[in-house]
Amino acid sequence: MLGWFRGLMPREERFFELFTRHAQVTLAAAEALQELLNGGDGVMPHCKEIMARENEADEITREVLTALRRTFITPLDRGDIKDLITSMDDAIDQMNRTAKITRLFEIRSFERPMQEMGAIIVRAATISMEAVPLLSSIGRQSGRLNALTEEIIRLEENADELHDRGRKELFLKQSNPIAFIIGTEVYDHLEGVVDRFEDVANEISAIVIENV
Repeated sequence: MLGWFRGLMPREERFFELFTRHAQVTLAAAEALQELLNGGDGVMPHCKEIMARENEADEITREVLTALRRTFITPLDRGDIKDLITSMDDAIDQMNRTAKITRLFEIRSFERPMQEMGAIIVRAATISMEAVPLLSSIGRQSGRLNALTEEIIRLEENADELHDRGRKELFLKQSNPIAFIIGTEVYDHLEGVVDRFEDVANEISAIVIENV
């Protein structure tokens, strides 16, 4: 009886719009992070842009959670909606942590593997930007969603390799132990960003499995 009643009630579809807006903001932050990793005079402006984008993403996340509390019928499981937006927000939060480390230690140049990890982050954000709108047509788009999440997982594996190679190269060439520690922290934060995108991919995969 309850299932029949719920079937007649209109569903709140605005969650997909909010997911998409968050993904757009996250991609903008990822592009700013990639520019930051080029070093030079642009570092500080890009740090500020990442912070602004992270604040914007936080507002969208709060909007999703508020809508979740107020909506009777949701297009996806409530727990899935919460877990997805949380994992998306964790990715941009980690970008902001990377920017904070850059500002704190006044870093103005970055190793080549760091820059390559920045490119991976932009690619992961771009894939997420493509994936989240497809959730509104999950039945028709399940194959494409699976392909996109698999690509993010492959990117995470590539980032792990760059993280390990970069730390080794830093150890071999860096005679200043403080500089080595700071460089290692940057690598760890960049790896953390990609790990959070893998979390997004895993959440999307779980949603596909539950709804197809």
